[in-house]
Amino acid sequence: MLELENVHSFYGSSHVLFGVSLSVGEGEVVALLGRNGMGKTTTVRTIMGAVRAREGEIRLAGSSIQSLPTYAIAQAGIGLVPEGRHVFPNLTVWENLVAMAANRQNRASPWTTDKIFAMFPNLAERRNILGIRLSGGEQQMLAIGRALMTNPHLLVLDEATEGLAPKMREVIWSCLRSLRRTRQSILVIDRNTDALSEIADRMCIMEKGAIVWSGSPAQFRDARGLLETYLSVAATQPAH
Repeated sequence: MLELENVHSFYGSSHVLFGVSLSVGEGEVVALLGRNGMGKTTTVRTIMGAVRAREGEIRLAGSSIQSLPTYAIAQAGIGLVPEGRHVFPNLTVWENLVAMAANRQNRASPWTTDKIFAMFPNLAERRNILGIRLSGGEQQMLAIGRALMTNPHLLVLDEATEGLAPKMREVIWSCLRSLRRTRQSILVIDRNTDALSEIADRMCIMEKGAIVWSGSPAQFRDARGLLETYLSVAATQPAH
C-alpha cells in the first residue's frame, strides 16, 4: 500500500530524515514510535509532500507519489489526521464532513455522514455546532471523520490521542480497533505503547531521523527493556 525506500528529507540545509524505509501493507496497521523531535512528524509531512524527499522513493499502491503536489497525494488515497487536528473552525461538524466527501477509489460502500455519526455519537449530537466550539476530543473525532470521508486507501494519524482526556482517548482507540476490523490500512503515531501494541500489526521506532527497530507487538513486548533506550518517555504513559 505505502512504501518509503531510503528516504532523505531536509529542512533547508538541515538533514532530518536519514534513509527512512517504511511500509504499510493492505489492511495493515503500523505504529510509528519515538521521542519528540526524532522525525515522526517529518516522515508524515514527507509522505504528504509538505516536505520534499531529496532522495529515495515514496510509492502508494505501487505508484510513485513523491513528486506530486500535496493535494494530489491526498486525492491519490491518503487521508491525514494531522497533529493538532486543524478542523475548519467556522464550519459546522456536518459541513466539515461534507466538505471533504469524495469516493475517488469507487468504493462500493463509501463513508457517509451517517456512518461517521454512528461511529462518533458525540458528533451526531453536535452536528450543527461550529468546529471552533468543539472540545479537543470532539475535534479529533471530527478530524478522523473528515479524513475517512475521503475514503482513503491509507489513513495516517499523527499523535492520535495527544492532549486528550482518558475518556476521549478510549473513544479514539475504540475507533481504530473498529477500523482495523474493516482492514483499513493505517499508519498511526502516538505515545501510548500499550494501546498501540493492541491494534498494530507492526511497530517501528525512530531515533534521530532513522528507523532503528521494527517488529511485531509480541517482539516489542519481549524487547521492551532494550527499547526503553529509545522510548524512555513515551513507553511510560499508561493505557486508558
